Amino acid sequence: MGHLARTPIRDFEVARRRMVAEQLVARGITDGRILEVMSAIPRHLFVEEAFVDFAYGDFPVGIGEGQTISQPFIVALMTQALLLTGRERVLEIGTGCGYQTAILASLVAQVYTVERVKLLALKARRILKEGGYRNIVLRVGDGTDGWPTMAPFDAILVAAGSPTMPQPLLHQLAEGGRLVIPIGSSEEQELVRVTKRGGRMLEEKLGACRFVPLVGKFGWHPKNPLQKNR
Repeated sequence: MGHLARTPIRDFEVARRRMVAEQLVARGITDGRILEVMSAIPRHLFVEEAFVDFAYGDFPVGIGEGQTISQPFIVALMTQALLLTGRERVLEIGTGCGYQTAILASLVAQVYTVERVKLLALKARRILKEGGYRNIVLRVGDGTDGWPTMAPFDAILVAAGSPTMPQPLLHQLAEGGRLVIPIGSSEEQELVRVTKRGGRMLEEKLGACRFVPLVGKFGWHPKNPLQKNR
């Protein structure tokens, strides 16, 4: 795990413990490794200075460029749904501020992450570098294309809502691999886990959620995030 510097102004350690106890454990997050990692990673360092007091709240927080950092429970739920063992090569679509990236990097062997917005990617890269993470490769691009040259992946996490299942991501799943993605309208989605077994894609619904649109060739239209690509 990387070691991000602490901010001494507020008692963020207490906030993290409360977040884990009240938002994660109380709602059924049981993976001890995830609880340990989220107890340690300073979430407040991934948000803008103006919003650090809200970093551990039970709600998404804006990170600029029309994007958000998901509420802690959703981060934990999606991570737990990947059924990680620690040896995986993971693809993350939607780096955002890098918080989910840091969690994944603390749990697996290697993380490949794609962010569409260059400004957010640069910020995330700086924070993750300062945090000492060495098993993350980040690039700017269309996440709906995945990362073909690095495929296959043992797990794929998509941190934005897609109107349909992006086919390139399914193709880039390794046998036995898990893909967790929000699917639905621009206003509300269903969190779905796809597992590749014997060449077949088995889908499980994990509950309702709401994410910013997944913009790209196989997601929402870049010029109008309310219109599907065809």
